[in-house]
Amino acid sequence: MDVDLSQSQAVYQHYLAHQQNRVRAKLMYATLAARIRPAVRFRSRAGIRAVVASGAPILVAANHVSERDPLVLAAAGFRSPIQRRIGRLRVLAKDELFEDPEQRKKIDALGGIPVFRTKDHGVRAAADAGRQMIGVCVERMGRGDSIAVFPEGTCNLGDTTKLQKLGTGIGHIAHRAVRGGVDVWLVSAGIAYPTAGAGGHPVVTFGDPVHLTAHRDETPAALTRTIQQDLQDVVDEACAFAA
Repeated sequence: MDVDLSQSQAVYQHYLAHQQNRVRAKLMYATLAARIRPAVRFRSRAGIRAVVASGAPILVAANHVSERDPLVLAAAGFRSPIQRRIGRLRVLAKDELFEDPEQRKKIDALGGIPVFRTKDHGVRAAADAGRQMIGVCVERMGRGDSIAVFPEGTCNLGDTTKLQKLGTGIGHIAHRAVRGGVDVWLVSAGIAYPTAGAGGHPVVTFGDPVHLTAHRDETPAALTRTIQQDLQDVVDEACAFAA
């Protein structure tokens, strides 16, 4: 089955049931960690460890400044308590990454779920697929999976210290999950690329876990604003360390 917008229903039925090979996934994450060697920082490593140990689904939100970001985030995740979630950690990725069969095998192994972006397919064409994608994320979180999202939707080609306005998709995922009784925690990840300092390696700062279930009465737009502020705070820290 091709990952094609015209087959979006079949695509998302597939990724609703798809399960990574956990051993292969861990090996790939470990390889990325060894190659990229990101400088990983935490506001509260113990807080993330406690959420991971609880079994509650985690919604990881990361900024998007480079095409390398998914690999850097995977490497940092392996060097964090989130490592225990590998095999049950899904990552939203643009559909074009699934076009090449060999690359798709790697993306599938890393936990990818395709996203048909409005910038590539138009608002009307991508809207229904977007609703299906959100439904897959919510149902998988209900089963205990965690989800990683780059909610800016596209690389930041301007001032990378300042987030672009987040798309509301992440707010809709969080809203539908918590309103459906899923106990969701947000962990923001700020990514920065130094030209000097930190050994020349990418920097990833993980924020304090935020209990999104406590925000269950907020609208998707309000939840998106909550996530935007939290993510901006850790981006500030990552950029300061990378400077």
